[in-house]
Amino acid sequence: MNNFEIIYGKNPVESLLQTNKRRVNKIYIAKGIKFDAKIKNIYSLAREHKINIQEIPREKLDTLANGVHQGVAASVSPIEYADFDELIKSLKNKTNALLIILDKVEDPHNLGSIIRTAAAAGADGIIIPKRHSSPVTSTVEKASAGTAEMVNITQVTNLSTTIEKLKENNFWIIGAEADAPKYYFEQDYNMNCAIVLGGEDHGISTLVKKNCDIMVKIPMTKTINSLNVANAGSILIYEVVRQRILNSRQ
Repeated sequence: MNNFEIIYGKNPVESLLQTNKRRVNKIYIAKGIKFDAKIKNIYSLAREHKINIQEIPREKLDTLANGVHQGVAASVSPIEYADFDELIKSLKNKTNALLIILDKVEDPHNLGSIIRTAAAAGADGIIIPKRHSSPVTSTVEKASAGTAEMVNITQVTNLSTTIEKLKENNFWIIGAEADAPKYYFEQDYNMNCAIVLGGEDHGISTLVKKNCDIMVKIPMTKTINSLNVANAGSILIYEVVRQRILNSRQ
């Protein structure tokens, strides 16, 4: 399919059509699928955008999607990552921007889950390195329930250099690790900040940690020394949201 890739699942395909950010070549629907509200909306949006819909046997869709497709898939152009400099420029007038930096998060399901949380929380963007990180794949799209189309995701070559640029643009860099000096809820997040989350195996790398302004931890019993990165991300991201809601009411 040349440069096209397969995205599968009702929410991801519906989101592709709603956001209209990527070129959709074709929609594949399993023959005999139940026409629920989402499938009807996918048909409607595809017709609106003049996109070809092809009904194929479920067995063929199984092979095409190589995953739990819920009876629908789409052939689409690769995701266009946001330009880092343009993203920062778009935030120059904000005083409470929120970015998520992922350091070597290689599991696509974790990346998808973090994207979903970030989108729900209204984060301004997610920064991932080009190496030692999961890119946005069809698995990530499925795990994000289609929200990968709703949040700015940028790939960078060097996280340490990126962090320095963020600092130059009035961002505070807050990293999470198990032995940090203070709890995450003791930190004030009412400012431009970037939350740094480390990978599944080794956490935040030493060099990236050195570039963080503040390190925070999540309280855990002595028998557990870490949380899944997606779970940790949800806790930290929504603490930022909680504080900002309370601050807006004062």
